[in-house]
Amino acid sequence: MTSPDLPEHPSDGASRPAAAERPAPVVVAASLAALEGAALLVLAVLEAASVDSARLSLGVSTAVFFALVGTAVLGCAWGLARLAGWARGPLLLTQLIALGLAWNVKDAPLVALLLLVAALVALAGMLHPDTMRALGHLPAPEED
Repeated sequence: MTSPDLPEHPSDGASRPAAAERPAPVVVAASLAALEGAALLVLAVLEAASVDSARLSLGVSTAVFFALVGTAVLGCAWGLARLAGWARGPLLLTQLIALGLAWNVKDAPLVALLLLVAALVALAGMLHPDTMRALGHLPAPEED
């Protein structure tokens, strides 16, 4: 039941669903994305702390890159948790990049496994039909 003043669908922007109305796959995917964004911010701080005069420009640019990407991923995770449709695309791309990174770091099995599992679970959450319906990408199921 919706009021005539509020849009029927949360992706229209004016109404925000309560936490109980968010599908579990959305919550899981947004939570994993937030953890990934936070990890990138930690990497940015660690990189900035390890900068020395021999690699000043590389260290600073890497730290800034990690900080910007981490902030963007956190922002998209927040948007996905609020059922903003714009957040799904960048987070899907982020998870695909994480899958590539998992393959690239296969010599460090624990890191590769963490990246692989997090990316696959987040992808499954973002591609789940309940998520797609909540974001307005699929119609509501017809009731017989």
